[in-house]
Amino acid sequence: MLDPNTISWTSLMGGYTAAKQPNMAVWLFAKMPKNIVFPNAFTLSTVVNACSVLADVKAGKLVHAFVEVYGYQTNLIVCASLVDMYGKSNDLGSARRVFDSMVERNVVPWTSMIVGYAQNAQVYEALKLFREFSRVADDPPNQYMLSIVVNACASLGRLVYGKVTHAAVVKRGHESNEVVATALADMYAKCGCFESSLKVFRRMLNSCLISYTSMIMSAAKHGLGEVSLELFEEMILKGIKPTDVTYLGILYACSHSGLVDRGLELLNSMQAEHGVIPDVKHYTCVVDMLGRRGRLDEAYRLAKTIELRHDSEGALLWGSLLSASKLHGRLDIADEASKWLIEAKQQVDTAYVSMSNIHVLTGNWDDSQSIRSEMKRVGVRKEPGCSWVEIKDSVYVFYARDVSSCPRGMEVLELLKDLENRMKERGYIGGSKGLVFVDVEDESKEEIVNLHSERLALGFSLLSIPKGETIRIMKNLRMCGDCHEAFKLISSIVERDFVVRDVNRFHHFKNGSCSCKDYW
Repeated sequence: MLDPNTISWTSLMGGYTAAKQPNMAVWLFAKMPKNIVFPNAFTLSTVVNACSVLADVKAGKLVHAFVEVYGYQTNLIVCASLVDMYGKSNDLGSARRVFDSMVERNVVPWTSMIVGYAQNAQVYEALKLFREFSRVADDPPNQYMLSIVVNACASLGRLVYGKVTHAAVVKRGHESNEVVATALADMYAKCGCFESSLKVFRRMLNSCLISYTSMIMSAAKHGLGEVSLELFEEMILKGIKPTDVTYLGILYACSHSGLVDRGLELLNSMQAEHGVIPDVKHYTCVVDMLGRRGRLDEAYRLAKTIELRHDSEGALLWGSLLSASKLHGRLDIADEASKWLIEAKQQVDTAYVSMSNIHVLTGNWDDSQSIRSEMKRVGVRKEPGCSWVEIKDSVYVFYARDVSSCPRGMEVLELLKDLENRMKERGYIGGSKGLVFVDVEDESKEEIVNLHSERLALGFSLLSIPKGETIRIMKNLRMCGDCHEAFKLISSIVERDFVVRDVNRFHHFKNGSCSCKDYW
């Protein structure tokens, strides 16, 4: 072209970006002024989009300067592109400043800002902004925004808000959308309502690989290994080919339901039947599966044959072995697993605490004390226990042994003390397992265990949630053995159903038993 104009330059930039060569689009933009061709709003939004693909905030800020110089700082399309670029570059402060400066907004910048918060682990801000959008915006939410909000509810376990968002999905006619429906099914599962999750899944017109894989993993986390296997077989019959992620989900299901033989069959057949080659993640899952079942020697032998590429892979492998050896009192394997984790600087706090607990369980109190002293010396701190519950539209957070910040703290303590006495009448012995407290009297041990975050959350929920409603508690760590036993007994004493989501899985307590069958 003898005299390419702004439209020509912009079209070429857009072509390079679409062809996954955004660097060329940025390079072309830098050449424009030298050719005495000046950008318009579409040019600027195009090059900002290229920076967004690159997540290159430095180049994005330079383009933003041109936006100001050329007077496009109030242009809707340009500003929407800038919000998206800053969000994808993890610069949420700049994204919000551009967003707040916009004279007019349509659904696009709102969505970009909500997505930016959600993808940068600021989920509460994402939900807060969606509430504002629902209140002030003229445009209806699109399916992409709704799926992001549903995913945000899932990550926080916000069932009430998730249901409200589900109502918005139905109102806008997006329930049949594959992405939105999959997000809804995942949200209900992560909030402890697997039956609702399954209902949403069954209403989907065209269940795909992603939705099936998500449901297989959800059933696994609820301890429903047989359901995971049924979904897996159903998917195969429909001609949907499983991927390595699908197999990871089904092996996880077998691991958490004690279906070792079936899990080994699947591992040995995955390559022959579906061309999926097992990798470190699959073998790690099998190590976990064997370890949970008490087949520690087999698990250990398999672990030693796995070739690790990264320390992160080793952390999962040796972390699984450490957990299983702690469960079954295998000090020899636990010692090797802990040393590997500490030397690799992976899960260091877990390694130290687990070894301390194992020494106590085997009667080696001096060794346990030595490990605790070493933790203090090197400055290793265990992540504090934290639990939270959602009641109506409010979230209440509880921390282990922190009664001062516990709502209705004295009432909660009185209730827990009363429940403790009633549990003892049924043979419960508190403070005997799960966590270790060195050099304290038995009564003190019981008192500390009674103040674990999930117990404080349970006490408050029993006082605050009407009888007949299921109590749902989220926790940031693995549920300890003492609390697990206590929750089973309390569910029978008060005749209430509890659902606890810990870092590994769900526990459904009902009539004195748990859905995990004490296998977690």
